[in-house]
Amino acid sequence: MQTYTLDHLKELESEAIYVLREVYAQFDRPVIMFSGGKDSIVVSHLAKKAFYPAKIPFPFLHIDTGHNFPETIRFRDDLVAALGVQLIVGSVAESIQNGRVIEERGFNASRNTLQTTTLLDTIEEYAIDCAIGGGRRDEEKARAKERFFSHRDEFGQWDPKNQRPELWNLFNGKKQMGEHFREFPKSNWTEMDVWQYILEENIDIPSLYFSHEREVVERQGTFLPFSSFLNLKPGEEIVRKKVRFRTLGDITITGGVESNAVTLEQIVTEVAASRETERGNRADDKRSETAMEDRKKEGYF
Repeated sequence: MQTYTLDHLKELESEAIYVLREVYAQFDRPVIMFSGGKDSIVVSHLAKKAFYPAKIPFPFLHIDTGHNFPETIRFRDDLVAALGVQLIVGSVAESIQNGRVIEERGFNASRNTLQTTTLLDTIEEYAIDCAIGGGRRDEEKARAKERFFSHRDEFGQWDPKNQRPELWNLFNGKKQMGEHFREFPKSNWTEMDVWQYILEENIDIPSLYFSHEREVVERQGTFLPFSSFLNLKPGEEIVRKKVRFRTLGDITITGGVESNAVTLEQIVTEVAASRETERGNRADDKRSETAMEDRKKEGYF
């Protein structure tokens, strides 16, 4: 197998480990946001390195929409068991049942935006003061505005125009009662960095990232996986395609790309040739030009 020995990956790894240790030093109840996607998996791997030989000192927090890829849930449970960490699950289905949010209807219905209320309720329930995520600045223009330590007010809201300076890697985690932080140790990574790091470290990832034949529906230039949660529009057909997913989320909004990549090396080559951001196939980001930033201001991750 061809391997990549890239000094800048070691620098990014060292920076992320430093930031994770800063979180441990400054906060009382931090958690790692875990979706089962490659970025949260890499954060978990970095946390394992940061605190080895001790166990990761943070619980994992998964906001479960109830509309997941079965492969993702199996991978999540296996990894949690292997690492020996606590798993906290916030359920969107319970939020709907309790009247906290209203289920969307229609052809483009999704539970993705409903995650915000469930996330904020879970943060309050467990008194979480820092939620660590795998967001990167190259993913989407709203995420490019985040800092390593990203402050949220007592309502869980984010003000991109009012963020704290982070000079010389000095991070200010001071907060008032009820406030919390989102923390992004991989802020300076790119999608290519993530894949090269996964290849370099031989990190296990869900099979969804590799090319496989699947029933899909073509919609808005992407291939949405067919499931019982997807409402078909008139004229839409279910077809079988060889696809893989560049980013994972709720099954109703995660679009696949046609691909023959079945190895990590082939994925790296494919990503290097791509001219579209990985979130270009996310149906939730197609709702408006400012869809991500609007959700983040309300408390979305």
